[in-house]
Amino acid sequence: MPMAAKAAIWFAVCNFTQKGLDVLTIPIFTRLLTTEQYGVYTVYRSWYTVISIFATLNLSYGVFNNGMIKFKDERDKFTSAVQGLSMTVTTALLIVYLCAHDYFNALLGLPTLLVVTMFIELLFTPAYMFWSARQRFDYKYRALVGVTILMAIASPLLGVIAVLLSEYKAEARVLSYAAVQVCAGLILFSVNMYRGKSFCVKNMWKYALWFNIPLIPHYLSMSVLGQSDRIMIDRMVGRSEAAIYGLAYNLSQVILIITSAINSSFVPYTYKAVDQKKYSNVEKNSNALLLFVGFLIMLAVCFGPEIIRMFAAPDYYEARWIMPPVALSVYFMFVYTLFGNIEFYYEARKFIMFASMIGAVVNIILNYIFIKLFGYIAAGYTTLFCYMLLSLAHYVFHRQVLKKYANGTKIYKTKLIWIVSMSLFVFTIIILFVYNYIIIRYAVVLALCVIVFLNRNYLIERLKSIRN
Repeated sequence: MPMAAKAAIWFAVCNFTQKGLDVLTIPIFTRLLTTEQYGVYTVYRSWYTVISIFATLNLSYGVFNNGMIKFKDERDKFTSAVQGLSMTVTTALLIVYLCAHDYFNALLGLPTLLVVTMFIELLFTPAYMFWSARQRFDYKYRALVGVTILMAIASPLLGVIAVLLSEYKAEARVLSYAAVQVCAGLILFSVNMYRGKSFCVKNMWKYALWFNIPLIPHYLSMSVLGQSDRIMIDRMVGRSEAAIYGLAYNLSQVILIITSAINSSFVPYTYKAVDQKKYSNVEKNSNALLLFVGFLIMLAVCFGPEIIRMFAAPDYYEARWIMPPVALSVYFMFVYTLFGNIEFYYEARKFIMFASMIGAVVNIILNYIFIKLFGYIAAGYTTLFCYMLLSLAHYVFHRQVLKKYANGTKIYKTKLIWIVSMSLFVFTIIILFVYNYIIIRYAVVLALCVIVFLNRNYLIERLKSIRN
């Protein structure tokens, strides 16, 4: 097997291991922590995701791989330099926070201890991100697999011990998680600096800022779209409700692990096919992937109540009503990435930014209106609507990109995409009306399995094509 293919498989294993263990430990922490305490951890992670965009500029994402090409003879130096830039920006924001910590504590709804912990985590966690990005670029999967699995095991293990031994259980969960990230980041920070021996390199800092700052609105918008519901529920309803919503959201994201893995493999395939103008191959295989993801979403919607019971204590059972819309949101995340891949291929960054900003702004407005009117469960449906809107925006923009760069070529069979999308939407609405009737739901699952079995030859053929 080629090194690139072997590395891709192991990187997927890393992703599944890291996120899979997070999900598998949810039943433990939802039983050790009250909804109020679990809500503190949920809100902390939500704010961390948002603040990290400003504190680190997401330098380990878009610009890093480009920097590996631009500075191919100074890759170690570039790695340590952008690490230094990230730490400098984080330190500057920390100073701003310390000058007005009471104001920011009230804004975030978190005490000084947890906010300072967040900044310490932001200082060193990017070192792991830069190191792992470099390992992926060089196809050095062995060390990355070892470090990732060690961190994935250590975090929940230390978390359980800390929660059991402490009276301040919410703080213990946050601090134990941050401790693992900081320890690993501190070690890898030293490794990166030892190899690169540079903290500030003017031309590299200038290039990184020039490349990534225009992408900040996109990163921020996607983060807001993913996190604003929990933050707004915490402020408008309560921390316990934020925890219940966060549980349903996190469990639905299990499907996102699968779809992200599919997309990460499908992106280079799409790029190559578009470059060679083999558009029909992209269409056929994207259709099969779309149906596969749709099938997973149907299963998640049907088994929503059982999934909640399996992973949480009775206090969280109301989350079953949030599972269907949030699970369906994952499907539309996959749809918009299909269109977004084309925009990224042709480097249409403005379109990507506009689509993301539209989704984020609409999400905040709808959350504010409908959480007040119908309670926190409404946030699941506003999230679904916004991802549907995001998919539509990316569809429109990707068509404009193709008109400009590919003579209006149609790469995807959009009629099938809309048929599957609307069918899933109607299916989810119908299931909600029979959600309390387990026999009906199980009969639907059986019917779905029969349909898949009858069409197994088509699916096997397409899977072989995708594998090749």
